[in-house]
Amino acid sequence: MLKHADIWAAIDRLAKLNGLSASGLARRSGLDPTTFNPSKRQSSDGKLRWPSTESISKILDATGSSMAAFVRLIDDGSGLPARRIPIVSRAQAAANGLFDEAGRPAGKGWDEVDFPNLSDPTAYALEIAGTDMAPIYRDGDVIVVSPAAGLRRGDRVVARTVGGDLLVGELVRISANRIDLKPLSGDQEPQSLKLSDVAWKARIVWSSQ
Repeated sequence: MLKHADIWAAIDRLAKLNGLSASGLARRSGLDPTTFNPSKRQSSDGKLRWPSTESISKILDATGSSMAAFVRLIDDGSGLPARRIPIVSRAQAAANGLFDEAGRPAGKGWDEVDFPNLSDPTAYALEIAGTDMAPIYRDGDVIVVSPAAGLRRGDRVVARTVGGDLLVGELVRISANRIDLKPLSGDQEPQSLKLSDVAWKARIVWSSQ
């Protein structure tokens, strides 16, 4: 039997697996940002409110998830069967030889960590060290990156320049020639790069916050 709390918990888990808040998931899906707010889950008289099938369909489409994966989020919170994915520290990830030309894990130097299986078999994890991305990501946080995931404005992404720099930021804009990334710390202005200067870019789909 489906329980009200389990359905809403599954939506929260789906949001987290994609590096989003509940309101961020609603916004990405073309819904009102308050659609999944806790205040919308129960009426003022205590009557339980259920998410509509239309809203669930939209969040699955926006995240590239299947109904089967959503059901597993309801059942056990995992979404997909667990598997081991490569993990390396963000500092180590800047070294040469750890990624192929498409930004997928390659070579030696990777450890492994258990994580609910993603639809992208090339997904990997980076461990944050230091405070340069606080308060978004703190020392010891782990982020999961999907090279196969599509990029949209507002996504948090990892990008490697041709020169070897590894950048983490929020995607502000991407065109045929340039990409603009906003640093995650402070009030710094977005950094604008020529796409020809970017070796690869990938979306952050989950964080351990």
